[in-house]
Amino acid sequence: MSTEPDLAGLLAAHPETVLLTQASTRTEARLIRDRIAAAGGTSRPPVSLGRIPQSLLAEPDLRLVPVRVAWLPAEHAGRRAAQLTDLIRDPYHPSERQQRRILARHPGQAIVLAGQPATIDELRERWVETTGGEEEADFAAYVARRATLALDRAEYQLHGPRYKTPSLVKEEILASRRFRTGLRGVRRGADEAPPSLAEAGHILDELVAGWSRRLIDVMPVIGRLIFQRGFDPQIDYDDSQVERLRAAMARQPGILLWSHRSNLDTLVLAAALQEKGLPPAHLFAGVNMAFGPMGAIMRRAGVIFIRRSTADDPLYKYVLREYVGYVLEKRFNLSWSIEGTRSRTGKMLPPRLGLLSYAADAYLAGRVDDLLLLPVSVSFDQLHEIAEYADYARGGQKKPEGFGWLYDFVKAQGAGHYGKIYVRFGEPVPLSAFLGPPGGPIADDPAARRLALAKTAFEVAWRINQGMPVTATALITTILLAMHGAALTFDQIRLALADALDYLASRTIPRTASVPALAVADPVRATLDALAAGGLVTCVADGREPVWLIGPDHQLAATFYRNSLIHFMLDPALCELAVLRVAGSSGAGTDPVEVFWTEIGWLRDLLKFEFYFRDRDEHRRGVREEMDRHDPDWEEHLRAGPAGADALLTRMRPLVSHLLVRPFVEAYRLVADVLAHDEPPSEGASADGASAAGASADDAEVIRRALGLGRQYVAQRRLRSSEAVSVLLFQTALALMRNRGLLEGGSDLAERRSVFLAELRDLLKRLDRIEDLAIRRYIRDAVRDDPLE
Repeated sequence: MSTEPDLAGLLAAHPETVLLTQASTRTEARLIRDRIAAAGGTSRPPVSLGRIPQSLLAEPDLRLVPVRVAWLPAEHAGRRAAQLTDLIRDPYHPSERQQRRILARHPGQAIVLAGQPATIDELRERWVETTGGEEEADFAAYVARRATLALDRAEYQLHGPRYKTPSLVKEEILASRRFRTGLRGVRRGADEAPPSLAEAGHILDELVAGWSRRLIDVMPVIGRLIFQRGFDPQIDYDDSQVERLRAAMARQPGILLWSHRSNLDTLVLAAALQEKGLPPAHLFAGVNMAFGPMGAIMRRAGVIFIRRSTADDPLYKYVLREYVGYVLEKRFNLSWSIEGTRSRTGKMLPPRLGLLSYAADAYLAGRVDDLLLLPVSVSFDQLHEIAEYADYARGGQKKPEGFGWLYDFVKAQGAGHYGKIYVRFGEPVPLSAFLGPPGGPIADDPAARRLALAKTAFEVAWRINQGMPVTATALITTILLAMHGAALTFDQIRLALADALDYLASRTIPRTASVPALAVADPVRATLDALAAGGLVTCVADGREPVWLIGPDHQLAATFYRNSLIHFMLDPALCELAVLRVAGSSGAGTDPVEVFWTEIGWLRDLLKFEFYFRDRDEHRRGVREEMDRHDPDWEEHLRAGPAGADALLTRMRPLVSHLLVRPFVEAYRLVADVLAHDEPPSEGASADGASAAGASADDAEVIRRALGLGRQYVAQRRLRSSEAVSVLLFQTALALMRNRGLLEGGSDLAERRSVFLAELRDLLKRLDRIEDLAIRRYIRDAVRDDPLE
């Protein structure tokens, strides 16, 4: 940045300088002339940035300095930023009438800036390097663009790093030699000519987003007004994580990859970045959210709208890849949900690799030294959206976005109080740690590159999961869901909480401040009251003492909260089932410890589409640590035979597998039941009896039948609760069965489906045994602690 004193020094040191002036009004032009005169003037007259003569560009040693006026907003509470009232007029770009008023009353709000100088020879060299320099007539436009970008840099240095904004993006990309060369290689069909620059430009018009400084200030405030209708005004942070993130974003361009549980996530994250003084990030969103004038406003607020499906359009994919590379090359931050869409189950979805692969392309091509992937979790005490999620899981249809949808969403935010919002920033993941150096061997090996990228995404998702704090809401809904619709008294709820709190305290599991507080009565009652006010929990208070339950109609919705903590309790659940497998095994000469590890591997493979597991060796270390926590001599107890395994299981607490694993197994069992009773096709069979077309199942039809079968089993009490009857879980079940070859034809398909169904039924029997043991233990503890006994 250069203000008037710097301009004076610059002109004194380099009298052969031409100032390129950029003025949008006569007032700005006059102010620039006055400041130039006050700085000592120049030997050559200034030139308007929009009208650079060709004769000027023929002087290779001539030094050019761009100049413009920057306007500062009025100061409020010690901070210069746009206010909500500034939505009708932009303080960063005031009208000429407003400019005259500012100069008369507050002249310090007008700053004459000078951008970075450059000689004609230096600019020409860069022009040839970046564009190829094929058309001399394009050089003047290139000089004007570079001058504008130099002024933009000077202005964001004046305002601060939050206001670093991209400009002239479309023009810069289309003029790039790199872009034009790549475009010639794009083919939509074998016999089609390469797309034109105009076609690519239309796609860039759809993609390119910018930031209005006014909207950088105002949009987070508007977002905060929306989510504060239902939540506490203060977002909950870990300040040490904020400072770590600040340092990381100062080192390298970063990509904020966040968990997606609510449509509020982006509003919360934008408010959090503003509140903590962190640079904003371009946000990727589905083009379905660009409805009406909202699309234009959000583009000016840094939102990049992309199509949901790009597989059939190589031109769109190419332009998007180049756009992502350009934004990262210019050191702008990006942001998107690593899950790609909202999780309607409460647990992390598999990561999407599409946008991340484009970022990897930019890194491997050497356009950036490194990229930092920044894990972010945004979580909530309660969400009104879980009712919509439950309806979707039962087979309902997603409501399309539009003004009616937006009105209903904002209205619902004010319908109750949903508690607090928690934002956590995980340890950054350098892309170089997984992909190696730019231009390295992975760059030319698609299979190795995809594997490395998948591991990168997995690591980010793992860190998001591990940083997401357990809430009081999650603990209490987990306890009530375990009762399958039966009610608990207040003392019974507190008794069940004791084991959970002891377990959390024994491990380094992140918790909200509300969780340790559950050790005393008042916070437990406050959480129950909040859940009852939200309609999720029913309180029956007209008897001898009040009791609380989650009824059948709300069980599916409540699983959203339970699933938010399930990844912390997954290893204990697997350990219980593996110990029980040893207790039920009687094979002579079989090493019980090996039986234990075989069962862990089988369960891991069964649930691999539901949960993130570390690599096998690391996961095995985690399981060993969990067993050591229960009993350091656990292997000796297992080798003592079934009696030793039974004794070990009775000492393991809390018992959780029947709470956490059963719903997924029951959902798988429903789908397996439907498939096992499908009649294989009889036509088109080959000579060996296999169907030529195969017995592939239609996913939608299988899900429809599984929903019907699930409702029947719930009515017959053949399922513990209705939470397993879920389209979302059935989709995962089908992914698992497709992976196991159970959706394709073959002479033994029916047999293989029956075997898998039998395995699931056997697993459910073991879950029944663990549930019986947990209930007996609970009754024993309740009797022991009852002063009347």
